[in-house]
Amino acid sequence: MTLSELRKKRGAPERPAEPAADTGHREKHPGPLEYAQIGVVLAIVTAIEVGIYYLDMAHGLLVALLIGLSLLKFSLVVLWFMHLKFDNRVYSSMFLFGVFLAVLIFLVALSTVGGKLV
Repeated sequence: MTLSELRKKRGAPERPAEPAADTGHREKHPGPLEYAQIGVVLAIVTAIEVGIYYLDMAHGLLVALLIGLSLLKFSLVVLWFMHLKFDNRVYSSMFLFGVFLAVLIFLVALSTVGGKLV
């Protein structure tokens, strides 16, 4: 016996059919042009990363810049391509807290074992 048959037998009211897609949610999502624009931005940031690598600068500054640009690219990918930007703000907050916590744990573990970023 299926669940719907059991509900009919008990006289429970029928559940309304759910819509195929939430049109309000779907309208917020970007189209192909926006995805192409984000792809171009990601390519430009990657080109900047490659260019920065070949500049003669202090190692600590180089590492900080590359980590910052990598976090920027990571955030763009998560926010746009994984649609986090269009979902509830709670999800974005949980994601940002997780990233912050991961970076903090990495820095604590690195300093504990005597590692240096510079």
